[in-house]
Amino acid sequence: MKFLVYNTLTGEKEEVIPIEEGKIRLYTCGPTVYDYAHIGNLRTYIFEDVLKKTMEYLGLEVKHVMNITDVGHLESDSDTGEDKMALGAIREKKTVWEIARYYEDAFLNDSQLLNITVPTIICRATEHIEDMINFIQILEDKDFTYKANGNVYFSIEKYPHYAKLANLSLEELEAGSRVDVDPFKKNPLDFVLWFTNSKFSNQIMQWESPWGTGFPGWHIECSAMSMKYLGDRIDIHCGGVDHIPVHHTNEIAQSESAKGHKWVNYWMHGEFLVLDNGKMSKSSGDFLTLSRLIEEGYSPLDYRHFCLQSRYRKQLVFSFESLTESQKAFKKLKSRIKNIVEGKANEDVIDKSKIKEYQDKFASQIGNDLNIANAFTVLAEVIKDGILNNTEKVYLIEDFDKVFSLNLTIDEEIINSDNVDEEYILMLILERNKARNEKNWVRADEIRNILLEGNIELVDSRDGTTWQII
Repeated sequence: MKFLVYNTLTGEKEEVIPIEEGKIRLYTCGPTVYDYAHIGNLRTYIFEDVLKKTMEYLGLEVKHVMNITDVGHLESDSDTGEDKMALGAIREKKTVWEIARYYEDAFLNDSQLLNITVPTIICRATEHIEDMINFIQILEDKDFTYKANGNVYFSIEKYPHYAKLANLSLEELEAGSRVDVDPFKKNPLDFVLWFTNSKFSNQIMQWESPWGTGFPGWHIECSAMSMKYLGDRIDIHCGGVDHIPVHHTNEIAQSESAKGHKWVNYWMHGEFLVLDNGKMSKSSGDFLTLSRLIEEGYSPLDYRHFCLQSRYRKQLVFSFESLTESQKAFKKLKSRIKNIVEGKANEDVIDKSKIKEYQDKFASQIGNDLNIANAFTVLAEVIKDGILNNTEKVYLIEDFDKVFSLNLTIDEEIINSDNVDEEYILMLILERNKARNEKNWVRADEIRNILLEGNIELVDSRDGTTWQII
């Protein structure tokens, strides 16, 4: 079955033809770990998770690599602004290393609560400095760089296809990006590969390099780390739409200049989650976290369900009212599925021909540029089908849930010695750990009580939290 995606690079929907038959090399831009991920960020990671699970559902083997930006990334994508890691350290009176590990753990915890599968490889920028230095040296040897004011810059004039991803002129790119005047740049769109002389006199994170003690520019890490683990030709690269005009454009320029050939075949970008007053932004302080949604009485999967109702390429307007409506629809769906699960009979026989007909229908929808809304329509048809028996329906619901990842056949209200769902218990423990870390004792106690009502006792120790049936 064909798998079609919208390729930002060409502006068209295209069939994905893997570089290596049956296998996909997927790279996704990960978080900068100086603060909590906001729900807009998390929408992008949900989209990427659905992409990965769709490809696996269609029979492809996916090697997924994601970076963790734990080295100083400036507020602006274009080498200006304050150091995000240092800002986080000052704000919380911790070291930059403590900040990085804390918010990396917080991000991974949020991902688990949202049923986002862990990438095949997660790579930290601070553990790949040598790879970045080697990459910059390749560019230097090929005369794509110049040195000024102690820094190493990439010269975009040496790469004639610089504007192809954004499909804009150089003048439009410059006008649309947050470019402050840097008198040492030959072109305002040139970007720093290595800083030895930044405006921060006591930059904490620094390493030795052929150009002096300093730190890498942000863009170089994705090129160096993706190629280390996926090779110099990648099938799909993902991120948010805000990465198109600067970060991903710079990645392409440096990567294809270093290797001399096309680097990524398909670029996919998730659109913004927007509030009534505009795009959610950490820099403005106007952002919502998953913890806030939990405090308001929503489960992490309520939010995942909300995101899945909209196409990944379409802006999604968030309000608590719209989330509540989605939550109600999700609960209604789960209730109907619960009745089907309880109505299963041991003597039910599965008709494979009927099963395959629905599986093909489902695959055709998710394989059409992740049309998850239509995939839910197929799910609704299964639930209403008067010919399928309940065992067949449960089989299909669980099969589709490999992509939805909404725990559709799990009844969260029933946890006892005869029906223990370890995955759900773990999810609640993760949620409780997050609440405790944020001193949200009310929510932490609430989760403990939910489990106690299901005869599950939590045991806290220095090594973590375990559970036992009582």
